Parts: sequence; structure tokens; C-alpha cells
Amino acid sequence: MLQAQDLAPRAYVITPLHSNAVTLTYGFYSGSLLFNGAAPISGATGTYNVPVFTYYHSFGLLSRSSNISASIPYAIGTFQGQAIGMDEQIYRSGLLDMTFRLAINLKGGPAMQLSEFRQWEEKTLIGVSVKVVAQTGQYDPNRLVNWGSNRWSFKPELGYSRRRKHLVLDAYAGMWLFTTNHQSYSASGPQPQTENPASLQLHGNHA
Repeated sequence: MLQAQDLAPRAYVITPLHSNAVTLTYGFYSGSLLFNGAAPISGATGTYNVPVFTYYHSFGLLSRSSNISASIPYAIGTFQGQAIGMDEQIYRSGLLDMTFRLAINLKGGPAMQLSEFRQWEEKTLIGVSVKVVAQTGQYDPNRLVNWGSNRWSFKPELGYSRRRKHLVLDAYAGMWLFTTNHQSYSASGPQPQTENPASLQLHGNHA
């Protein structure tokens, strides 16, 4: 199982109607791995690379500025540790779970054509979104290290953004909701796994 932070400053920024964007991002990760007693492995570490392809599209929903995005991540990495006193190393490559996000502005950002957007001045923005992580990643219940989570995840979120001259303050509050992974790896055989952590973010930036 892999864990990572989910940081998204300016997640509720307003864009003109029918804006499209394609982004390619790359992440490099290296560090210790925690298996929470799932297997008798000590000193486990991993090094992996994650390029991500994302498509973004803005549109109007109920006359409010809205957008949808879809991300497809792929990962390549090696992992090593000591199992029953022996050094072991594995290699993994494959798709991670795809992510989809729908956001709509509730205050401060009506749906605007480009000509209107040029005259608009950002002040206070309040929006809501839902992020969905689909069960599409590479997964094998007989393997301890998997790219996929073998479950669906949903994150409803409320976002607030306030601009004062060149300073922008963002604050988000949300909750992750997970379906159950009925085939989570365990030394004694696949076991059900679920969790429901909350999420809170604060960002300040100079624009």
C-alpha cells in the first residue's frame, strides 16, 4: 500500500468558459515503507517515479463557473527490505488509480466568456467539489506492494479563497470516503480493509 500527500493550492481558481488544459507532471519518491504488520519485513524502502497525464475542461453549470478534470498516473519503481533475515528486492511498473474531479463555484465566480473574464476581479470565492479515485490501478491480492488500492474513494470538499491585492488565502475542508478493499494483502490471506480520514488544507501565496 502506498500513501502520499494531496496538496492543491488554487484548486478553485476561475477560468473562462470552455477553457481546456493538458498537463504532464512528474513525481519522484524515495523513503521508508510501513506495512503495519501485514508481513514480517524490516528495513523496507522504495524508490519510484510517477508521471501523470491530466486533462482539464471548464464549463457552466447552473450559470456558475465549473470544471472537470481527469488524471491518469503511471508508476515505475523498486522496493527492497529484509524478509525473514534475507535481503529481497522487487520491481513494479503499471497504472495507478485514475482520478476524476468535478468542481462548481457557489459564490464569486459566475460562468463567464473570455471577454467578460478579462474585466472580472477576483475577491471572495466559495466552491464545492467532489474527487473520485477509480478502482483502475494494477492490483494483485497476493502481492504486498501494489500500485492500485482495489477500492473506490470519494472526497467531497468545501473550498474558500480570498484575494487581497497580491495575497491569496486558500482554505479547504473535506472528507475521504472509501469503499472496502475485500482483498487487502495479509500474511494469513486476503483481509477486508477500510478507513475514513478527514482532510484540511491551508494555503497562502503571492499573486
